[in-house]
Amino acid sequence: MTTTADASPARSLLRGRWIDHWDPEDGGFWERTGAKVANRNLWFSILSEHIGFSIWTLWSVLVLFMGPEYGIDAAGKFFLVAVPTLVGSILRLPYTMAPARFGGRNWTIVSATLLLVPTILAAIVMQPGTPYWVFVLVAAVGGLGGGNFASSMANINAFYPEAKKGWALGLNAGGGNIGVPVIQLVGLLIIATAGAGAPRILLGVYIPLIVVAAACAALRMDNLTSMRGDTGAFKEAYRESQTWVMSFLYIGTFGSFIGYSFAFGLVLQNQFGRTPLQAAAVTFIGPLLGSLVRPVGGWLADRYGGAKVTFYNFIAMGVSTLVVLAASAIDSLALFTAGFVLLFVFSGVGNGSTYKMIPAIFRGHARVAVEAGAAEPDAAYLRARRVSGAVIGIAGAIGALGGLFINLAFRQSFLTAQSGNPAFWSFLAFYLVCIVVTYVVYLRPVPAEVTHPRVAHAGV
Repeated sequence: MTTTADASPARSLLRGRWIDHWDPEDGGFWERTGAKVANRNLWFSILSEHIGFSIWTLWSVLVLFMGPEYGIDAAGKFFLVAVPTLVGSILRLPYTMAPARFGGRNWTIVSATLLLVPTILAAIVMQPGTPYWVFVLVAAVGGLGGGNFASSMANINAFYPEAKKGWALGLNAGGGNIGVPVIQLVGLLIIATAGAGAPRILLGVYIPLIVVAAACAALRMDNLTSMRGDTGAFKEAYRESQTWVMSFLYIGTFGSFIGYSFAFGLVLQNQFGRTPLQAAAVTFIGPLLGSLVRPVGGWLADRYGGAKVTFYNFIAMGVSTLVVLAASAIDSLALFTAGFVLLFVFSGVGNGSTYKMIPAIFRGHARVAVEAGAAEPDAAYLRARRVSGAVIGIAGAIGALGGLFINLAFRQSFLTAQSGNPAFWSFLAFYLVCIVVTYVVYLRPVPAEVTHPRVAHAGV
């Protein structure tokens, strides 16, 4: 491993710590220096991404502080939490390209620092009497936190060898996802101790944490020269049909996770009449378990194949949705909560398995091209890493839109039926489609004499 002269003290903070040589597939290099450097970048990437998720889902907690004095009904609150979901989804595309343009470390510093903007703005406006449009605007700025995931995953994907990507990406994403239940737990603690009239305490907790995350990125992370200026990978990724298949499946996994994370507390309040404290007391459980199990999804995909794990996982999500509908039919809060928590758990497993599939698919393409003599091994596998990093960002952006759809579905469902049931029936139908797509594209047997793209997906 070598670094450029940019690391000298005379260079500016944002131009330092570039690594010129990086070959994680070389076993000797990985054992000598690669693993240590990659793991160090992973842990500080997780810290920044963790806080990013917390700020992205900030409004799922702030709406619990909004009592009748705010004059906002259930539909208005569902729309309020949908807005940062939309903005965060859109931002994931440029955020994915940012590590290639500016360097992974450099962009982590910038993206972490930007989280101060929505946090400080929320502290200013969070009081009764503030116009609804102002809340919507500030919530939209909170979407900045949603972009951090895409840049973090694209960056970490470049640090690890293929055999370790499932676990590394799962750990990176899972550690970030835990930012959702953590901010909900902090909100619960504040509501239980200071009451629902003290939302600014929550914001005061996160402002110094954001500063710490940015400082840690500056001091402990690195940029990879091999990623620099590699924005052309996006053009290649857009032309790949697998980009859109995986993006569709990711709507079902991550879209479910983030959408339910925003909506869970509001559903409990409006369908079962829970108070803010009662809702907050259980809201964090599902996101916490879904976050913790995400690395397990990556590990299972490493061991059994991502497509197989994803297929059975969508079946489990469909069954969990039926549990929620059955609980709603008999008005059982305990069964409803259990079914909802299961949805979180399986969405977490699916998050890990689908993201493992992406680099495996493109490495499979490279392997087939090399075996056919159509490409040089080094160039083919480098392209696989480049394109898979871009696809991870695109899939992350489109998948996050699932969170928007879920909250808009709940909004319409409560407007028309005063219940979440119509929304859950639509989610069940979508999971059934995901089951079919996963089987047809990745698992359905194909005669050996038939040429088919799935030939390159062995081991996916």
